[in-house]
Amino acid sequence: MTNFSESEISEFKASFNQFDENGDGQISALELQKILTKCGEKVTGVEVRDMIKEVDTDGNGSIDFKEFLQVMQKARQHSANASPAFASAVKKVGAVNTIGGYSGSTASGVQHSYSDEEKVAYIDWINNCLAKDVDLKSRLPIPEDGDKFFAACNDGLLLCKLINDAVPDTIDERVLNKKNLNAFRINENQVLCINSAKAIGCNVVNIGAGDLVEGRAHLIMGLTWQIIKIGLFARINLTNHPELYRLLHDGETIEDLLKLPVEEILLRWFNYHLAAAGSQRRVKNFSGDIKDSECYTILLKQIAPKDAGVETSALNISNLDQRAVKVLENADKLGCKKFLKPKDIVTGFQKLNLAFVANLFNTHPALEPVEDVVIIEETREEKTFRNWMNSLGVDPFVNNLYEGTYDGLILIQLFDKIYPGLVDHKKVNYPPYKAMGAEMKKIENCNYAIQLGKDCKYSLVGIDGKNVYDKNKTLTLSILWQLMRGHVISILTALSGSGKPIADADIVNWTNSKLSAAGKKQISGFKDSTISTGIPILDVIEAVRPGSVDPALVATSGSAEDNLLNAKLAVSTARKVGAVVFALPEDIVEVKPKMVLTLFASLWQVEMTK
Repeated sequence: MTNFSESEISEFKASFNQFDENGDGQISALELQKILTKCGEKVTGVEVRDMIKEVDTDGNGSIDFKEFLQVMQKARQHSANASPAFASAVKKVGAVNTIGGYSGSTASGVQHSYSDEEKVAYIDWINNCLAKDVDLKSRLPIPEDGDKFFAACNDGLLLCKLINDAVPDTIDERVLNKKNLNAFRINENQVLCINSAKAIGCNVVNIGAGDLVEGRAHLIMGLTWQIIKIGLFARINLTNHPELYRLLHDGETIEDLLKLPVEEILLRWFNYHLAAAGSQRRVKNFSGDIKDSECYTILLKQIAPKDAGVETSALNISNLDQRAVKVLENADKLGCKKFLKPKDIVTGFQKLNLAFVANLFNTHPALEPVEDVVIIEETREEKTFRNWMNSLGVDPFVNNLYEGTYDGLILIQLFDKIYPGLVDHKKVNYPPYKAMGAEMKKIENCNYAIQLGKDCKYSLVGIDGKNVYDKNKTLTLSILWQLMRGHVISILTALSGSGKPIADADIVNWTNSKLSAAGKKQISGFKDSTISTGIPILDVIEAVRPGSVDPALVATSGSAEDNLLNAKLAVSTARKVGAVVFALPEDIVEVKPKMVLTLFASLWQVEMTK
């Protein structure tokens, strides 16, 4: 195991992908030489092979990500002069796109960077998505050159609007500070942005409001991509598209499809249309396999309405740059000329090609409807837990709650993040698993997760690892709720400095102390029916941060409509004052005690960190 943090591993993965041009998960000698040459490093074939050899522990002539991490670990342990040649090469490549005015070096020695291609793609997407927003008319369209995009993000308004475009109604826009913006009001917007991004599943563990205010480009780029990606992927599922059932391979069930990450579903969709068009080509990635534009040309023709004018003349062009131009001309006929420039196709820019294909699917899925397929929709509770887990940076990203947790690894990751030092990694079975015994290894992981819960005094009577492995919904949700509660309580306990665990009764007592001091009616507990109006929560927010709740926005009729408006106001205002809230307005209106507990606990955290 390396000693890198989650964020460092993420940065290293981005660096690794810069080298791995064909997206096969290996850095070959040719790829290494190619990228070093691009960066102005003159290296011979022998030198490149020597670089590979010094870190290629399995002797297959290329470098996988595990070997990549090992060599960066060695580089950290040595002085710059003693670093392995390959590690030095990584640092040189990482420095090519470093950001002027902000070095952004981490302890790992990796320079923070971003590509102009990504910036241009994001700006184009934002200019299109938010074009009609009256609050942004003075700053849109954002020019593509220089740092104008980062300046446009300075007051938090743009990114908050982007979050609402990706996941509508995440933010109650009544709480946005749009006028008379001073440093305090700008910071409030950025805090709201960060906490709302967490609520939709963005991993923003290492991003603070100050980073956005200061325009730290690599952090803004990373957050922007996460928001856009979540928006693009939001509807690529069986609930919204039951016709995805058609992508099942022989012998597979709906469960097999639920296990797949969205990227894999998109590859299947791509290949389904290639096969339907009679092509022998198949794509296994969004980089090397699409560089020659042939697969794109066939896909666009296959999914296009007959009268769209999409044609395949690109296949008669030998020049790959000109072919790529034709592809985007065809995409434009479908209203999908987004994310890509011709060179992004030719160079196989994985991230932008993924976004391009996701947008194609969202606009022209071109799958025949299916009948008699029973799709069980994700519940609000399941979605809340999933977003919470993803916000903590679990890997892989969880797309389906039960398929994502059944092997125990994500649960173990959560214990590791919530209770640092608790997990003994020697007891964890990591993939890849051998075909024989894979089930047993996963059940062992689940049993270990249950044991960790018992060590933390969780209530797990009658629950064993096999229940998790079998995707028992009730029991899995029970574990996840206790993990979420444990996360909130562990932060509260640490902030209190007492070392004594905070109990539910303590949270009720604190809540009532705030209400009482403000001259407001107290609550009997987290099931109190008055919570459905949203008013007790708004009262506590105002007590914690005086002046944060606009009384003109608080509805008092008690009608279902007004209660929901108050609940929306409460959730967004809580996030704006610094509370990390995963509860949804509907949870307040319906008085879901578990979610109400986490909301009040998060407000207590805000008071403790004043």
